[in-house]
Amino acid sequence: MDNPPTEIMTIEDVAAYLRIPLSSAYKLAQEGKIPGQKVGRHWRFHRRVVETWIMRTAADIQPQVLPPETVRSGAALS
Repeated sequence: MDNPPTEIMTIEDVAAYLRIPLSSAYKLAQEGKIPGQKVGRHWRFHRRVVETWIMRTAADIQPQVLPPETVRSGAALS
C-alpha cells in the first residue's frame, strides 16, 4: 500500500518536489521566496501552501512573446 504524501515537508522534500538542488531550496527559504518556517534549526513547509505558491508564481510569469520572423527575399539570401 502506498503512503500518502505528508502535509508537512522538510527542505529535502521541497527540493525533491520542485526538482531543484538542495542548496537552491535553502536559498529560496532563507530569502523568504518560498513559504516556510524554521522549527529550531530545521525548515518545514506545508505541502498545500507550497502548491499554492507554485500556482501563484506560475500565474505571475508572463509568457515571452517573440517578434514575427522577418521574411527575407531571395535576393537578400544570395
